[in-house]
Amino acid sequence: MKLIQTLLGFTFLLLVWSAINPYDYFTWFLEVLPAIIGVVVLVITFKKFRFTNFVYVLIFLHCTILIIGGHYTYAEVPLFDWIQEAFNQSRNNYDKIGHFAQGFVPAMITRELLFRKKVVQSNSWLNFVVVCIAMAISVTYEFIEWVVSLLTGEGGDSFLGTQGYIWDTQSDMFYATIGAILALIFFGKYHIRQINKHELN
Repeated sequence: MKLIQTLLGFTFLLLVWSAINPYDYFTWFLEVLPAIIGVVVLVITFKKFRFTNFVYVLIFLHCTILIIGGHYTYAEVPLFDWIQEAFNQSRNNYDKIGHFAQGFVPAMITRELLFRKKVVQSNSWLNFVVVCIAMAISVTYEFIEWVVSLLTGEGGDSFLGTQGYIWDTQSDMFYATIGAILALIFFGKYHIRQINKHELN
């Protein structure tokens, strides 16, 4: 419980920091909104379904990525500007970290929900369904970006963050898919141990 309260406190502080003179308030709102909605849902449902500490830490890291991206916009994060120059990259690739997390973290959230609720009994089918859901979330987010861009015109450019890369949408979904698969490969067994430990408490 103390860990969760600490993560919640840090998330709030990050939100306050990000809201102080962001690159653009409209973009900031769009980028941090998923984090705010996610935190609100977790708080409301906490007594009915409490995730493992492992998943809460992952959610905090994902929120951090979103909040930092909201403050600077994904195309202007200073560290990745430096990486772009140092490695002679054609664009600021911070958004790819965000989309990787968009697959990685929802995969662990979905897996825990489906496993603990015994929705899918077979482990192989569980992994397949988890990756499919993570991909669906990524596709849905791309649809949202598309609609926002159509409705706001130039105001949505910072939210899209394509930086002139014509395959940005496809690569975003690819990174999310890779994130989901790697989450299952490298943290699948550890996650199950954390679930078993959590259910014993």
